[in-house]
Amino acid sequence: MSNPHTFRTAISEALCIKENSVVVQELVSKFNTPYDLMDASEYELTSIKGIGPMRAKQIQSALKLALLLNMPKETPKFIRSPRDVFDIFRCSIGVLNVEEFHIIMLSTKNGIIGTELISRGTLNSSLVHPRETFIPAIKRSASSIIAIHNHPSGDCTPSPEDVQLTERLVQASEIIGIPCHDHVIIAKDSYYSLKERGLM
Repeated sequence: MSNPHTFRTAISEALCIKENSVVVQELVSKFNTPYDLMDASEYELTSIKGIGPMRAKQIQSALKLALLLNMPKETPKFIRSPRDVFDIFRCSIGVLNVEEFHIIMLSTKNGIIGTELISRGTLNSSLVHPRETFIPAIKRSASSIIAIHNHPSGDCTPSPEDVQLTERLVQASEIIGIPCHDHVIIAKDSYYSLKERGLM
């Protein structure tokens, strides 16, 4: 969705107006990428003449749908390495402008049985509690999990808070009996596996 034409098309379809309209041109000019537009506040969108609260929501929903439709159709069903995690999630959370923490729930053979968003916003151990992290895994009868989150800066180097959170998740996993195999930090073009680097 980096193609400007595709960007304009998604917006024009959401608004049900022509791609060369003043509103569409102003949106494309004001927001450099679809991800910037999806993260825009309602105030930022409604400040543009011709866009009300309802249309602001339509624009963001249409772009999210377009992003999903542009994701690779074939994705691994099994996690064999941190690279698999990166390949699956780079087009979703890897490109976001805000941090999100997810878990991947796995079967006994490391097949993906589901994912769950645990926290959105600045990541720290007080916001991501082991209880909230493992409840979805327990409900789905997962055999193990992999923790993942993104670094909007593009630098996947873990912060001290990332390492501390990983330690807490590993400790909780040992008590609960659902192993946490890895914690993978993802950006648009790179990733960092705390397991591979010996940090868990």
